[in-house]
Amino acid sequence: MKTGAKFIVLHPSIHKPGGGGALVVALSHRTWLLVLLLFFAFTFGFTLITIRDATRTSRPNRSATAKAATDAPLPRPVFDALLHYASINDTASGRMSSAELKSISAVLRRCAAPCNFLVFGIAHETLLWNSLNYNGRTVIVDESSYLVSKLEEKHPRIEAYDVQFTTKVSELHPLMAHYRLQKKNECRPVQNLLFSDCKLAINDLPNHIYDVPWDIILIDGPRGYFPAAPGRMTAIFTAGVLARSKRGGVDKTHVFVHEIEREVEKLCSDEFLCRDNLVETKENLGHFVVSKMTAARGFEFCPTPIHHSHRN
Repeated sequence: MKTGAKFIVLHPSIHKPGGGGALVVALSHRTWLLVLLLFFAFTFGFTLITIRDATRTSRPNRSATAKAATDAPLPRPVFDALLHYASINDTASGRMSSAELKSISAVLRRCAAPCNFLVFGIAHETLLWNSLNYNGRTVIVDESSYLVSKLEEKHPRIEAYDVQFTTKVSELHPLMAHYRLQKKNECRPVQNLLFSDCKLAINDLPNHIYDVPWDIILIDGPRGYFPAAPGRMTAIFTAGVLARSKRGGVDKTHVFVHEIEREVEKLCSDEFLCRDNLVETKENLGHFVVSKMTAARGFEFCPTPIHHSHRN
C-alpha cells in the first residue's frame, strides 16, 4: 500500500538564528529607545531654557547695575578727603593754595557727569584733578614730552599729550599786535583751530581734542615765569576759542587762569576771556565763565574791548 506524499514546511525564522522577524523586533526596540532619548533630551533642554529666562527676568540686570555704579559721581566724603590732603602744605613752591583748589573743585563738583576737563600744565595737582573728575574725561597738555611720558608710565589711565609752545614770554606784545591785525581773519574768536594760521593758536594737538565740548579749562602751564620761557598767550587764546566755538554740551565753559597777576596772564585773560566774564578771583586764580557764540556775532572776543598801554 502506497502512502501519500509528505510535505515538509520549513520556517526559517525558527530554524535559523537571527532571522528576519527578530531583526524587525530588535530594530523596533532601538527606534523606540532613540525616540525616548530624544524626547527626554528635548524636555530637559526646554526646561533649562525656561528656567534661565525666568531667572533673567526676576534678577536685576547686572550689566545695567554695574554701569549705574560706574557712572555714579565720586562720593562726597572721598571728594572732600582728596581735596583736604591735597591742600596740606599748600605754601610749597608751585602749588595752588587751599582757596584756589576749592574754587576749581567747587565747579568740578557741580559739573554734570561726565565732565570734560582740559588742563594745560602738569603740576602737583594733576592727580587730584583726574581723581576729582571721577567718571569724567580729564586731558592734560604739557610742554615737556619727558614729563608726559613719566606721567603715562606711572599712571597709564591718565590721558596726557605734549605740545610744542613756540612762543616766548618776551614775545607778548608783538604777538598781540599780530592778533589785532588778524582778528577778522586767522585770529577770529570762532574758528576751527586745527586749520588755524594764527600765531596764538595751538593747532598741533590730536584732532579729537578740538571736537570735545570742554566744560572746564584750566591754564596752569606752560611755565611762563621768565622771558625766554614758553608763555601762556597761546593757551589762553586757545581756551577762549574753544569756549566760543563749542559744539554740544552746555553753552558756557569755566576757564581758570592760574598766576593771573603776571603780565602775560592778565593781559591775555582781559583780551581773550574778558573782564565781563570774570566771576571770581581767589588769590592768584582767575575764574571766567565764557559763553559760546556764532561767527555771525562779529570778530571781537569781548563786547567791551579792553585798551592796554603797549610797550615798544
